[in-house]
Amino acid sequence: MSTTYISTGLRKLVTEQAQHRCGYCLRTEELLGMPLTLDHLMPESAGGVTAEENLWLACPRCNQFKGSQTHAHDPKTGEWVALFNPRLQKWTVHFEWSADGIYIQGKTACGRTTILALQMNNPEIVVTRRQWVSVGWWPPSD
Repeated sequence: MSTTYISTGLRKLVTEQAQHRCGYCLRTEELLGMPLTLDHLMPESAGGVTAEENLWLACPRCNQFKGSQTHAHDPKTGEWVALFNPRLQKWTVHFEWSADGIYIQGKTACGRTTILALQMNNPEIVVTRRQWVSVGWWPPSD
């Protein structure tokens, strides 16, 4: 977790750009019931700076699992692949929802790798998504 100060103005700007939702799993602040965290896309430990172009919103769960990772092995090919960058890449190119709306599925090596590295279908969130689907809150329509 970063200890670098992030100004209120920069935090607000990134939050608005991210539409108040996690760039990885798309969970919103509204569903989480609290503000999301700011993720350094290139971790500070790897030389990433605290600047608009290196920040995006992440839910605490995705941020925790991402940690200082920037790459991981694709579970299908074994290749070393860069993780999804929500600031620069389009979610729907790399991911899609399962037919029941509960699981995130990878459409590309980047998507598959990010799902595995960030544990985006961990058992706890799957239970929660199933409940959200049952009341019509999930999956996001955009």
